[in-house]
Amino acid sequence: MQDDDLNLFKSATQGIKPINHDRADIGKSPADRQQLAKRRQAATVRTTSLTIDGLSDLFVLDVSAEEELYWARDGVQESQMRKLKAGQIGFEGSLDLHGMSVEKARETLWAFLAEATKLEVRCVRITHGKAARIDGKRPLIKSHVNTWLRQHTQVLGFTSCNGKHGGSGAVYVMLKRTMLEGRDE
Repeated sequence: MQDDDLNLFKSATQGIKPINHDRADIGKSPADRQQLAKRRQAATVRTTSLTIDGLSDLFVLDVSAEEELYWARDGVQESQMRKLKAGQIGFEGSLDLHGMSVEKARETLWAFLAEATKLEVRCVRITHGKAARIDGKRPLIKSHVNTWLRQHTQVLGFTSCNGKHGGSGAVYVMLKRTMLEGRDE
């Protein structure tokens, strides 16, 4: 029986050339060793992470120190904005941006709004200050906050606060909520 198997194998492999080397041909040219070394080195080096938050500074809406801020996203009921302006919607969180650089204020504001959204908070107060500057320029943080809040997808609207909560140096901000299961409104 073994002769039958051997004859069957020989007929099946007839015309095939034997391999004369011990290396496999994978069909690709050998990789550039220097480039491979650079890639390995780059993979081990940590890069600083860049947070893309969607808040642009390309076009900042300048506002004056005493200017009252007001903005509502399309579809937000005017009655809700009147309640917000009157301070009838209680704020559940507050953030003070006094003395911060523009970049630090942006990072802090983004993190604060993310946390408020996660906790399903309806309204927050953000104190930006009036920064009446000696050089006569517009208040920097107030102007940026006015611009950033309009860009944030979770912000439904905002308005300057009542005097007891900061007046034109702070804003009440109404946020979207996804309605946690079992919550009544």
